[in-house]
Amino acid sequence: MSSWLVWLQFFGCTGIILFSGSRLSRYADILAEKTGLGRTWIGLVGLAVVTSLPELVTGSSAILWVHAPDIAVGNLLGACVLNLVILAVADLYYPPGPVLSVADRGHLLAASFGVIMLGVAALGILARGPLGQLNLGGYVGLSSPILVICYLLAMRATYRYQRREMAAWRVEHEEELRYAGSPFSRTAVNFGVHALLVMGAAIWLPWVAENMAKVMGWHLTMVGTIFVAAVTTLPELVVTISAMRLGAIDLAVGDLLGSLMVNVAMLGIMDLLYTAGPLLKVVSVKNAGTAILAIVMTGIAAAEMMYRPQKKTFRWFSLAAFALVFLYAVHIFAQMLAA
Repeated sequence: MSSWLVWLQFFGCTGIILFSGSRLSRYADILAEKTGLGRTWIGLVGLAVVTSLPELVTGSSAILWVHAPDIAVGNLLGACVLNLVILAVADLYYPPGPVLSVADRGHLLAASFGVIMLGVAALGILARGPLGQLNLGGYVGLSSPILVICYLLAMRATYRYQRREMAAWRVEHEEELRYAGSPFSRTAVNFGVHALLVMGAAIWLPWVAENMAKVMGWHLTMVGTIFVAAVTTLPELVVTISAMRLGAIDLAVGDLLGSLMVNVAMLGIMDLLYTAGPLLKVVSVKNAGTAILAIVMTGIAAAEMMYRPQKKTFRWFSLAAFALVFLYAVHIFAQMLAA
């Protein structure tokens, strides 16, 4: 296969996910209002699941049909890093000051669970000796159920926290309906159509990534961590930019941190699908470096949310946003050298 055809397919997947991903976010917001679930909860949990749909489908097809576990794991962990870089994009769209300084401190709960889950994933990749031999059913690693349980606990904790916050907010404010003229049935149909388009592009993507690695002579880990992760993270980028333009800061931050947790939890699901052995034991140890980088970047974001500086260190970026972009650039450079 020629290189130009591979790149054409890659950008075709990009266009579909970008177009339908943006529509999914809007329809998810309408459904949140129609069902009464609330936009805060949708941002952290519901919208995060929706925008992480490409990672789920891409990872599943990479495991089941392409048999490329490095693409699946590299995509999920690479998407975690990219979600944190998108926080810097949100900072760029908020001129008054550091965007994380005005975000609700409840996001620290999601960041904390994200660090725990990333740590479990890194240990699952790096563990050797007796600890590394522990598994369930012969092919499922011990870290997989731990990741799923951590995610469920995180969802329960964040739901209870947001329910308390919403109850207090409704006492003082009257909720404004933004989509009163949008029928529920039509919204649900549109949501389903664009979800199928995103799934179709995501199923196609692993084949494109594998062909890209062969044609360009690149390592599969680098392709999964950089190119596939970039495409499957486009819905989060679109949601973030749209939310920032609307002034919905907590929706943007909640979607990014929620997507991070969803992506790490998906490692446990991918392990169930991969029957050749514990998934995190067969992938390259380079993926552990991506997980550790995500831990450091999450810590930087959490520190700025806690410290709450009032002014940006640089003209366009806060110190945390600059650090996130810098670390990602170093990571990409290192991946290119290793390829």
